[in-house]
Amino acid sequence: MEILKNVVLALHIIGVAALLGGVLYQMKAIKAGEARVLPAIMHGAWTMLVTGLLLVGLQYPLGRGDDLDNTKIAVKLVILIVIVVIGLINRKKAPVAKWVLPVLGALTVANVVIATVWR
Repeated sequence: MEILKNVVLALHIIGVAALLGGVLYQMKAIKAGEARVLPAIMHGAWTMLVTGLLLVGLQYPLGRGDDLDNTKIAVKLVILIVIVVIGLINRKKAPVAKWVLPVLGALTVANVVIATVWR
């Protein structure tokens, strides 16, 4: 079960990399006013959502369910839902508003900071 948790965690990190990488890849396009929500951004967001839920669910069979900080998980989930909704609303628009990709990047970084700093 521990191996499964580690595989899901690796996929979760790959999702973060895809989302943040997609945003960073669009930096020149943002400045030129031609930015769009890439499929990598949406795939990363969905991967983060699914694997994040799996990671929480796997804590119970591993006997660590009592150690979960439900407030932290809820905050991270709300941020990720906002990322997915913004992405879904803007995925077919080209170009997107100048605020869309910086907000997606900032929310992703906020989620990473919450994951690592909040104890």
